[in-house]
Order: sequence, then structure tokens, then C-alpha cells
Amino acid sequence: MRVALRPRGGCLVLCLCVSVATLLLQSLWVPLEMTRSETAAGKSPDEQSDELRFRRLALRLEALNAQVQRLSSKRDKAQLNRNDLSLSLQSFRQDQQGLARLVERELQRVSQRLDQLALHHHHHHHQAAAPHLYIRPYNRTGPSEKCEVPTDPVYPVCAEKVEFLRARWQSDPCYAFYGVDGSTCSILVYLSEVEDFCPAQPGRNHTAVSWHHKTPSYSKKVFIRDTLRPLYEVISNGSSPAVKFIRSRVERMSERWTWAGKQMKQNRSKTVTPQMQVLLYLGALAGSVGQRFEAMVDRGGPLGELVQWADLSACLTILGHNLTFSTSQHQLHRLIGAAPGQGSCPIQRPLTFDLIYTDYHGLAHLHRAMGLAFQHYQCRFRILDSFGTEPAFNLASYARLRGYKTLWGSWGLQPLQYMTMFPHTPDNSFLGFVTEEALNKGMTDEELKPESDKKDRLAVVYGKQEYMWQGKSEYLEEISKELEIHGTVYEPPGHTSSLPSFVKNHGLLSQENFLQLLRRAKVFVGLGFPYEGPAPVEAVALGCMFLQPQFDPPHSSRNNDFYKGKPTTRQITSQHPYAEQFIAKPYVWTVDMTNGTDIREAVKLILKTKVKPFTPPEFTCLGMLERVRGYVTHQNFCGESVAAWPPESALRVHLGPLGESCVDVCRRSSLVCEPALFHHLNAPDTFTRFGLGCSSTVQEVNHLFPSYSPWGRLCGLQQEPLLFSCAGSDSSHRRLCPCRSHHE
Repeated sequence: MRVALRPRGGCLVLCLCVSVATLLLQSLWVPLEMTRSETAAGKSPDEQSDELRFRRLALRLEALNAQVQRLSSKRDKAQLNRNDLSLSLQSFRQDQQGLARLVERELQRVSQRLDQLALHHHHHHHQAAAPHLYIRPYNRTGPSEKCEVPTDPVYPVCAEKVEFLRARWQSDPCYAFYGVDGSTCSILVYLSEVEDFCPAQPGRNHTAVSWHHKTPSYSKKVFIRDTLRPLYEVISNGSSPAVKFIRSRVERMSERWTWAGKQMKQNRSKTVTPQMQVLLYLGALAGSVGQRFEAMVDRGGPLGELVQWADLSACLTILGHNLTFSTSQHQLHRLIGAAPGQGSCPIQRPLTFDLIYTDYHGLAHLHRAMGLAFQHYQCRFRILDSFGTEPAFNLASYARLRGYKTLWGSWGLQPLQYMTMFPHTPDNSFLGFVTEEALNKGMTDEELKPESDKKDRLAVVYGKQEYMWQGKSEYLEEISKELEIHGTVYEPPGHTSSLPSFVKNHGLLSQENFLQLLRRAKVFVGLGFPYEGPAPVEAVALGCMFLQPQFDPPHSSRNNDFYKGKPTTRQITSQHPYAEQFIAKPYVWTVDMTNGTDIREAVKLILKTKVKPFTPPEFTCLGMLERVRGYVTHQNFCGESVAAWPPESALRVHLGPLGESCVDVCRRSSLVCEPALFHHLNAPDTFTRFGLGCSSTVQEVNHLFPSYSPWGRLCGLQQEPLLFSCAGSDSSHRRLCPCRSHHE
């Protein structure tokens, strides 16, 4: 083995560098004798430890310097054993790397100490001349002031938090913003007056941290509006394509909203609802994620979420609440009073919004901006979550333990705080949207003009981007034998289309023109993707029938890339399960896309069938207004008490068969599972009422409980209320289910 050595000059240079570093550290190091004498004069333990570290570092450098000199002298010996030399080099490299890490750490400590000294000097030099930068400065009484970390059983983690901030106070500028300068005194003031982990310091007038919310007084009662003008004032008609889409939809449907508002006034509820201050923060339109989303709006990208945001904003405005609308992280920080920095500290003042509607992206933005205040105020959040979040995915510790951990979920909210596009599971709140109905406001069937029922022999394909059409040519060709096929696919300039030749492509249409095309069409054809969007329901509301592919086996997070990582265990049996199950024939036809005979027979039956425009009541303006008013009035997740709505009188307890969820158990009896009623049946006597003899009863954290297992006659009660789940099912458990009528 040939060992290549560096020139002798390199070793000499290294020796020189090590020597200079040694001298530098020796100049900073105070000898041990001086240390002892200064300790007697009152030197702090922190300062003593700094000096000892410098001494150890200087000794290490001296030892390494000697090793370099020995290694250099060995090079001149001709009889040097190569193995010995290799081992010497290896030992030198290890010492060199260890020393480099040690030097880096010590230099960082030196820098921090110098910063503290400079800050201390700056504070005293400018204290009388200028106002302090911090909102809550610690006013020192002198350089000799001492603060001791208190021992108080009411504040058990105070000492731990002090140690944490001693090491990390410079990791986020927000600590300095609140007056932390690295001293124990400033840390204790911060932890008692900003984070509430330590008791108040002697001599400081303080009762509670400033950002804690007070019980809202709600001085104003809500009144239903007959105009959307307040909404137009907060949604600017700016250059953002997404915001333009939202505003144009609101304007186009304004007459429907105001008409529905007048209907609500006539059927006035006796329940008094206070006027809420509401923030709508569209996190998916903020930051880099928002830039990518915006770029797709005019290229056939998904618009379902924007439809829902438009309808929610109109709904809350008609209901009389005061809205603030934001798509900017910078504006969000200003609105909530975030401290400057990286979000490690709480907000500066109590949150001024009674409700914050956002999405998963916005939830992460709030978490990074609010510090401890996030957990304090999370009961006010409502998350627009198109596909839903089941309880098993919502609780972080449980999700990790049971294999339900995903990119989404794990926020520990009440499951009803997640608001879905369709009623996937009653564990979440069904927010929905409003269809662009063929019926004009309150027109009856008799008032419709006869020509409005006429349909051309054409089919419009549901898919605005070419990749959605790939592999679907045979399916579409079968349909084209009976119907003229129309597409609305985005094609950039100069692009050569790959669509089948029998397709008449209109390009990407405006929403108004697209709806006009649907009014002419007999059939709206699904390609299997996108999943569960609003378009099929709107097509049915305009008098179309929806033809869609079935999925066998069903799509789920286990076998489908789109659903993989989503916090749901649902089995998707078709492109639009809601339309398949709840609208159904004659409006919705589900076929095997690979079976030509199945497709032809369905198309022939569709051509023989006449349907009138149909809108499920829950997707009308009036239906959404009533639903959202119920949520705003009755859903309160900020109190310690259990839910009082719906009342216990609505409860219908059912015992399901093995392997069936409470969603299915209640649906089979034409009822709906109501998770807010679970606590009424989570008791041993419920099993007795069903004649179930329990050999043992356990109380555990399990999303399947309360349930009964015939094997061993085990009765299980729920220990964690956040895991009450209508969706959970298992082949070894019979679920106890809280059902209620759809109208209660």
C-alpha cells in the first residue's frame, strides 16, 4: 500500500494555525487561580463553566499541536513503518475532526456571550434616551440583580422551560421581541407573562397572559341580510384567477341567495344567533402552494374547493355575520396579531375572530404563526376538507400507534370541525355547496317554459385535461355510436390534440358557457376522475343524466394513489359514490367501463328516459343556509361540557352486526349516525339493555368502542371522546350506534 503524504510545508502551516488558535483561546481563558478568587467575589456558575471549557479547549489544541509536530518529524525517517504511519494519520484525522466540532461549539458560545454583553450594554446606554423596542421589556434594576427559578407545584415545568429558553432563546426572533435577552430574569418574565409556565415575578403586576381569550359578550344579534354588498367589499376583484372565479360565482348566483334569505325570514327560527366575526382564510391560495393552484385555474385545474368557498362566503353574509377574506400569509399574521419571527411565541393579543374557516394548508399556517395560542384557540377553527377526516386519523398518538398516521390529519381537533364537500361520514360536518339550478329562484315545475325540457342528442364529457381521457377511447366510442361527444378540454396554443377524432372539443369554457352547454346535453359522462366533485350534481340539477364508471375492486387509500395518504378508510365504489347512492337512477347510471354491452344498454335506456332537472334539497341555497345557521348556532367546541345538540331525545340506539360501521347500521334503518350522541350510550347498562352478557368490560382508547365482541363476550367502552367514530368497523366487533332521524 502506498501512502501519499502532504508536503512538509503543509504540516508547518497547520502547526502555525493550531498555535495561533491556542494563543487566542489562552487569551480568553482565565487561569484557575483567578477563577477561584473571582468566584468568591460573586462570579456566576455560568461564567465559571465558560472559563473551564476554554481551558479544556486550549489543552486539546496544545496536544494536537504536539501531535502535528511529531507526525511531521516522522516523515524524515526512511525506516518508518507504513502501517504505523497510516495509523498515525488516521488518529490525527479523528482528533482533527473532533477538535473542529469542539471549536465550532465554543466559538458559538463565545458569540452568544458577546451578544448578551452587547445587548446588556445597549440596553443601559439607551434606556433613558429612547423607548424600548420590546412590547414587554424586563426593566432591570441593576447589573447585580439576581433571579432564581421558583419551585411551585402549580407550575411544574417552569424549570424545564427556563433551561429550554436558555439554550434556544436566539432560535426565533420572537423571543427578543417579547424582551428575552438570555438572562434568567428576562426568561422568567416571559414565561410568566407571555407563556404562563412560571409564576408571576415579585413586584410585577400581572394576572393572566394577554392573549388568552375572554368569554365573548356578543353585543349584536344577527339579522338576515337581503344583499351581498358587504361580501363584495371584502372580496376584491383583483388579478388572482381564483378570487375572480369566487367573486364571479357569487355575483352570478346573488339573486338565488337573496331569495333564499327572504324565505328564511318568513320561517324565522326562535333561536337567537349572535353576530359573529368570521375570518375566511384560503390557505391553498397562499404562498408557493397558492401560486401553483392559481396557475391551474385557467388551465382546467380543480375548481371544486373554490365553488365551496364562494358558497360559504355568500351563505355567511346572508346569515348576517361579518366576514374578513384573506389569501395572504402576511395578512393572516397581521389579522391574528402574530409576533415577528418563526411562530415559536404566542400571538400578541386575544384573537378577534369568533370563527376561522380555513383548509389543511391554512391550518398549518396558523400553527406556525400562533405558538401556544394555537391550541388555546383551535376550538374556533373550521376546516374545509373535501374528502373528510375520520377520527382514527385525527388523534396523533393513536394514529401513530395503530397505523393511521398520514400527511393529513393528526391535529387533534373535534372531528365535527372538519367540513366536507359531501356527507361522507357523520363524524365530520357536511358543509356542501349550492348547485346552479335550472329552476329560477322559486319557480315551480308548471312555470317552466316547455322548451327548457328539450335536450339535444349529445353527451358532454367530465374531464378538462387530456390526461383524464387516456385509456378511455373504447368506452367513449361506444357512447359515440348513439350520442354526439363534446369535450371542454384545455389545450395550450400550438398544442396537437390527442383526443379521439369523434370528439368535438370546445376548449376550456367560462362557467356560464359550460352551464349553457350542459343545459343542451342529454348526458354528462364521467371518465373515472376527478373523484367526488360538484359538477355531476350540478349537471343533474340542469336536467342531465350522469353516466359514470364503477370501481371493482373499490378504490381506497390502500390501492389508489389519489386516496393514498388521505385520512379516510372509505371504499369508493364509483367516481361519485354520493350520486350513485343518494341520487341514483334514473338520474345516475353506473356501468362497467370495460364492458361494451353494459355501456350500450345503459345508453339506450338513458335515451328512452326523460327526466326533469333535480336538485337534492341539501344542495339548494335555502338548504345550505339552514345547515350553516345550525352549525354556527349550536356547534360550540370551546366549552368543557359535552355537546347539547342534538338533544338526547333524538337518540335511537342500534346494535350492528359484525364488521359493519355505524354509518351503515343507521342507514339501513333510514337513520343517520350522530357522533354527538355517543356519550349517552357509552355506559355498561347499554349492553344490558340489548341482553348482552359481558364476561368483562374494558375502557380503552379505541375508535371501534363502544362495541361488543362475541369472542370472550368482551364489552368495550370508549375512553377518549375524540375517537367516537361512526366510520369505524371491524370483523370482530358489533358496534353500538347512536342513530337519529334525518330531520331531528
